Amino acid sequence: MRKWRGWLKGGLVAGMLLVAGCNGEATATVPAEDVPPVLDGGGAVVAEGVVQPARWTEIHAPSDGGRVAEVAVAEGHAVSAGEVLVRMDTSDAELAVEQAEAALARAQAALQQVAAGTRPEEIVVSEARLAAARGAVAEAEARRDRVSGGDSWADIADAQAAVAAAEAEEKQAFYLHERTMECFTFKWGGEEHTICPALGRPEEGARHAWHASQDSLEAARAQLRATQNQAGTRERDADAGLAAAEAQARAAQAKLDLQRAGSPPERFAGAEAEVRRAEASLEAARATLANRSIYAPFEATVVEVTVDAGDTAAPGQILVVLATLHRLQVQTTDLIELDVVEVAVGNRVTVTLDALPDEPLTGQVMRIEEQSEDYRGDVTYPVTVELLRHLPGLRWGMTALVQIDEG
Repeated sequence: MRKWRGWLKGGLVAGMLLVAGCNGEATATVPAEDVPPVLDGGGAVVAEGVVQPARWTEIHAPSDGGRVAEVAVAEGHAVSAGEVLVRMDTSDAELAVEQAEAALARAQAALQQVAAGTRPEEIVVSEARLAAARGAVAEAEARRDRVSGGDSWADIADAQAAVAAAEAEEKQAFYLHERTMECFTFKWGGEEHTICPALGRPEEGARHAWHASQDSLEAARAQLRATQNQAGTRERDADAGLAAAEAQARAAQAKLDLQRAGSPPERFAGAEAEVRRAEASLEAARATLANRSIYAPFEATVVEVTVDAGDTAAPGQILVVLATLHRLQVQTTDLIELDVVEVAVGNRVTVTLDALPDEPLTGQVMRIEEQSEDYRGDVTYPVTVELLRHLPGLRWGMTALVQIDEG
């Protein structure tokens, strides 16, 4: 580590030389590169440091990301505070604002209506709608009564009568067919003879008539089932129509009762709450639209641009990096705890850049961090040095030797 106090190093080197002279030969050889140089003048603290901007930041995409519509700056561009850096696509955000404005207008209109109360002509209209709804209920009840007690039962009775008639015809046809199947036995000339006088065409005709009667009976029974099903369907439809008419009548009555009673306090409070919610939604939508244009938070130089117009940026993606390259500082990296106690804000500092060793810079201690950091196993405290002048070749990230005078 390259940090020490001048008087301590001088004493250590002198002591080593004294021991070597007294013994005639050194008991241990210290490589020349490991012996830190002795500093001239009073006590000083030396540490390594790095050049960095006084202020820098990463500009991120909005939390919802989106398409990049315009990149207004380029790397190396000097920007002022409030200058536009990137514009995101605003189509969705503008639509959201329009929708929020429309919702607020509806909520405000509803609040005005509640505050104004119901006009007499509106009550007249509601009374007429209630009367019409009650008429629809009466009509639905009459239709349900006709279906359940009159027309349907008459149709079913007719179908049942047709089935009974078809059953009688089928029985008669069966009996006639059975008669054609009768045979007679008699003796003649000493021998028995059997004759079936109706077999042949009479039996065939009776059989066809019986089969036809069976078909007629099945058709009558099918018609009875269909009539019964239709009656059930009509009755269910009538019940559903009556229920719907009664629901509409209840709704019309409730609306009229509310209009006659005026606006209760809770209704007015609810309308006011809707307006407040709509206003909050509109404010949020406008804020989102405003965030689609990204501005520089302070005067700086554009160090990096990571997107082009037309790119789709992920939520939180880094778009631009800004830094105050016109205000560079030096921060120590390895100042240990034993040395930081000798440093105070305002101490004079000499900075020697590794890249420009022949042009030392002067400065003063501007800030000493309160929180320690670990650096290669040591407890260190970063110290920020404000440079009193700049060099043309000074750049962010250059390494330097920092000599801080005590007192």
